Amino acid sequence: MATTTTTMVKATTIITTTDRMELPEGDFFRLLAWTSPAYPVGGFSYSHGIEMAVEEGRIPNAHALTAYITTVLMRGAGHVDGVMLCAAHAAAGDDAALDEVAEEGFAWRGTAEHALEATQQGGSFASVTATTWPDARFASFAARHRGRLTHAVAFGAAAGFAGLARRPALLAYLHGFAANLVSAGVRLVPLGQTDGQRVTAALGPVIAAAADSAQATDREALATSAPLLDILSMRHETQYTRLFRS
Repeated sequence: MATTTTTMVKATTIITTTDRMELPEGDFFRLLAWTSPAYPVGGFSYSHGIEMAVEEGRIPNAHALTAYITTVLMRGAGHVDGVMLCAAHAAAGDDAALDEVAEEGFAWRGTAEHALEATQQGGSFASVTATTWPDARFASFAARHRGRLTHAVAFGAAAGFAGLARRPALLAYLHGFAANLVSAGVRLVPLGQTDGQRVTAALGPVIAAAADSAQATDREALATSAPLLDILSMRHETQYTRLFRS
């Protein structure tokens, strides 16, 4: 009997609410690295207004923290980031289109602290990614927008240049964004670690829905509808005692 040798590429299957995809292990590991708390982007120093909300008594427990982060993802900066990440991913390889996305992403912040949160992490992500996952095209793009590159746009562009599938990259980014806010809430409310994980689990369907919304939203129709998030951010600028930068 003849023997047939088959070479198989290992893949990790990712199942979402809207599709089923296979992601090569190398791509999966790269996304894990890019969204790991150990990736030096400085996300631990930002609370996205949670610090002010806790001081005002708006987030007294895990349920309120879940609701706050849900609003950020579905109606605030999380939604903007999702749309801009998709746009950057699609534009990777077209310098003019990608530069336009970068400038638009930079403009999409309502307060000084939210702008700092987005661009400081974007610059740090671009710097470490260009060094550890070298790609001349991405490095050139990052250099053109030094100081003005948001985290979501940098992430989307890097994923696009690397040939990573859009949906897994989007889910990974939004999960990392949410996980950072959960971590801030655990420290600020304060919550126990178990409650923090309950919040993370509850946000799973929200992250999937936020990804669906981002993929379905045209940039021309992009809008937010959570003004209190910006108000809390502005109040945080003058908060008497602060642990976080936003």
